[in-house]
Amino acid sequence: MRASCVICASIVTGGLLAGPRAASAQAPPPVDAQALRAEIDQLKRDFEARLSALESRLTAVEGRQPPAAQAPTAPQQPTAEVPAGAAGAGGPSGALPVYGGAAALSKVFNPDMAVIGDFLGASGKNNVSPDAALQMHESEASFQAIVDPYARADFFMSFGEEGVGLEEGFLTLTELPGGLLTKVGKMRAAFGKVNSLHNHVLPWTDRPLVINNLVGGEDGIDDAGLSVARLIPNRWLFLEATGQVFRGDSGETLFKSSERADLSYVGHLRGYQDLSESTNVDLGLSYSRGHNPSGIVDGVDLGRFTTGLFGVDATLRWRPLRRSIYQSFLGRGELIWSRRDQPNGLQSGMGYYVSGDYQFARRWFGGLRFDRSNRADDASLLDTGQSFVLTYWPSEFSQVRGQYRRTAYTIGPTANEFLFQFQFAIGAHGAHPF
Repeated sequence: MRASCVICASIVTGGLLAGPRAASAQAPPPVDAQALRAEIDQLKRDFEARLSALESRLTAVEGRQPPAAQAPTAPQQPTAEVPAGAAGAGGPSGALPVYGGAAALSKVFNPDMAVIGDFLGASGKNNVSPDAALQMHESEASFQAIVDPYARADFFMSFGEEGVGLEEGFLTLTELPGGLLTKVGKMRAAFGKVNSLHNHVLPWTDRPLVINNLVGGEDGIDDAGLSVARLIPNRWLFLEATGQVFRGDSGETLFKSSERADLSYVGHLRGYQDLSESTNVDLGLSYSRGHNPSGIVDGVDLGRFTTGLFGVDATLRWRPLRRSIYQSFLGRGELIWSRRDQPNGLQSGMGYYVSGDYQFARRWFGGLRFDRSNRADDASLLDTGQSFVLTYWPSEFSQVRGQYRRTAYTIGPTANEFLFQFQFAIGAHGAHPF
């Protein structure tokens, strides 16, 4: 049998013409099958021994006791040792539970951290509300992690050219009785859509006129307080009700607390429904009330004046499944009504914006926005504006945006400006609310 194999090999390699003598001269030496099998078995034993050693080291790193060498045991919930000086933080056992394995263990001691830069520039003329020609508008540092199976924490620090501030910092409790989702800390209020968005999430370089004139501008309703939300079960649509209580200080002219009882309140009702596999609609009703600073002169409150805000918002999203990375559309609008008590009487102003943003290529977006709004402290003043926006995303970590903005002020000349923006991010930044 071995000779026939050698002859076949010589035929394949062209050695048949050389005859059996040449073929036998070129054939490799015979191989001992038993010796080869023994060598393979030895390699298997060596591999299994090294694998067992690595598994023992891994269990030691994860804080578990090495399993018995014989019978396998059921997987145990890993625990991590409590650092020195933190005894009692994990309960009587002195250990913190690790949920989700080694990845979750890393979150306990190393939360998700990110820094987002927002660089703005402006050209043209605006004599009423001018921006700097160049500015590092904001650098946001975020720290986010799961605290335990019942809560998570989110902190967002804002670093600007004028100083550092806490934009948001709150604890979210997810397992309270009654299906209540509770937040405690400093947070953006759930009033409308734009008020709750951070700057780097906006589809424009600025905020609409109605937000600046009636809802406190860039800071908006952003205060320390308590928020409770609950889903309202029904068979027609996703429905969520949110109630919030804040200290009463938001913006420079919106809400101002001079006593402990001067709290501000926000209520929001949100409805969401899928219209098709690629289209959905999001509707909301909002209300807010608090004391305004119009009666405070030189630190003395001369009267009890309040501001009430009513809002309606609508969002339409379209993203086809087969072309989702190349085409999409986001339409959004808000209508806000302000009733502000002042020493000179009640000021009732209204404003709205309507915007549309269309993705026409994988990295390119184009958008339009129309603004119209009275001013909160003088409802006889009406400002209008139009904007055209073009955004390019080199990657998910950076974007370049240009915006032409034309604003017609009641007091002052019409402003024509070109605004440009560079945004960039490093680190792991959690998703914002949908």
